[in-house]
Amino acid sequence: MSSFVTGPVTVVVPATSANLGPGFDCLGLALGLHDRLTAEVVPAGLEIEIVGEGAGHLPRTERHLVVRAMRATFEILGVSPSGLRLRFENNIPQSRGLGSSSAAIVGGIVLARALVVGGERFDDDSVLFLANKLEGHPDNVAPAVIGGFVISGQSADEVWALSAPISTAISAIAFVPPDGVSTEAARGLLPQQVDHGIAAANTGRAAILVAALAGAPDQLFRGTEDFLHQQYRSSAMPASFALVTELRGLGKAAFISGAGPTVLVLGTAADLDGVAEQAPAGWGVHALLVDRAGVTVQPRPVTSPR
Repeated sequence: MSSFVTGPVTVVVPATSANLGPGFDCLGLALGLHDRLTAEVVPAGLEIEIVGEGAGHLPRTERHLVVRAMRATFEILGVSPSGLRLRFENNIPQSRGLGSSSAAIVGGIVLARALVVGGERFDDDSVLFLANKLEGHPDNVAPAVIGGFVISGQSADEVWALSAPISTAISAIAFVPPDGVSTEAARGLLPQQVDHGIAAANTGRAAILVAALAGAPDQLFRGTEDFLHQQYRSSAMPASFALVTELRGLGKAAFISGAGPTVLVLGTAADLDGVAEQAPAGWGVHALLVDRAGVTVQPRPVTSPR
């Protein structure tokens, strides 16, 4: 009697933006740009097809992040598939601060769970815990799991995520540069200590941002002002910081998405009118709604064993 469902299973997982300006490592937002991952248990081997973002350089081996996340999940569930056939349709830009690695991790975990008969015993809290363990921080993986606007954190072996209100009037525009920046390189530019006054100012802005997203969009410009981390990364992405400076000079709630170099702008339809025209030559522009569902299985798999 097999432990796996029959036929292919498809998971759709959203892009995410972490920090949102002042919410360093604790605020995240799921966005309406998705990777679509499909898997099927086969008699033997590992087959990987990749289309879209990263198709030219992502590994088609056990090293692929989706596969690593799937294997970790199978191990916890106590099963091992005879073989896997995988197809990844990637729309989330790689190494651009839009949560491509978190999408791979969360998508892989949920894909593996959906392939296993009785996999629902591995609940969303378990998904979040494992995803955080694989990623190292929860600010992207939490909204990828839950959807919407999420406040998250961790302490020792504990990780938590709280879904927070976000107005339906708020959407985003993402400016994606042609070249990426590694998260490790961006984090390496941060100082070990900051002044108490800077920390206090940043805490105040993050608190304003939570209220602004919930229903005071006129406060988004003030709420997205950061004092804690963005300035230290400017040397790694000067064009992105120049765009943030330009947009904020126009009164737009612009900031570096995650570790960069994508620039994200939040606002109402009126706030974002004409903003896309500020894109530098060669940059991609995405008008994005907030994804409120998080990772989903489409359609639900047949649960009878084969």
